[in-house]
Amino acid sequence: MRGYDKHAYEPFAVTVDLAVLTLRAGALHVLLVERGQEPYAGRWALPGGFLLPEESAEEAARRELGEETGLADVSGLHLEQVRAYSEPGRDPRMRVVSVAFAALLPDPPEPRPGTDAAEARWTPYERATGLAFDHDRILANARARVGARLESTCLATAFCPPEFTLGELQQVYESVWGTPLDRPNFRRKVLATPGFVEPVPGGARLTGGRGKPAALYRAGPATALHPPLPRTPREGHPA
Repeated sequence: MRGYDKHAYEPFAVTVDLAVLTLRAGALHVLLVERGQEPYAGRWALPGGFLLPEESAEEAARRELGEETGLADVSGLHLEQVRAYSEPGRDPRMRVVSVAFAALLPDPPEPRPGTDAAEARWTPYERATGLAFDHDRILANARARVGARLESTCLATAFCPPEFTLGELQQVYESVWGTPLDRPNFRRKVLATPGFVEPVPGGARLTGGRGKPAALYRAGPATALHPPLPRTPREGHPA
């Protein structure tokens, strides 16, 4: 445009960071990469990188996930934008604004490091501390964002395989919220919500022990929960 000087303001970079969450052995895990170059070489961090000129933040997030961890073609990947981080000094190289995403994966494969990542691995959430940049804060915000969304939406099914038991669905809530829930109450509320889950005709799965096989369900057409699912802890456990 005539009269506009694009050099009038100091340039800055835009990046994406991904808090990729999944359940492994019933516990919440996050995908981390070991940085292979400065800054913070050798430190663990969330996968991510710089936006290219012709891509959106979500496109960059999916590209970076594939380049740094080898998870480019995972099915069922669900991205939730968490927020933008724009504080000066958060990156020692230059002024960098980052758009953070929470990515939810059911039954993910093992990652493979690539580009500037020296290593990639699934790490139990509670052990994912001391991360590079401000990634501890981003990870905590991502979990809080997902936890809040579980209350009012059907997002929990994005953690589950295509067919799942109600026990597996409950495990999602307990892992993200960090609260054991009352099983009969949880089951009643899920089944009373129209379109939350749908039974798989004739589907059942042995879940251990001597009980009968558990019925299988799939995600229903609903996207919102009315009323929201409360974080009511199991009796005898603090909220």
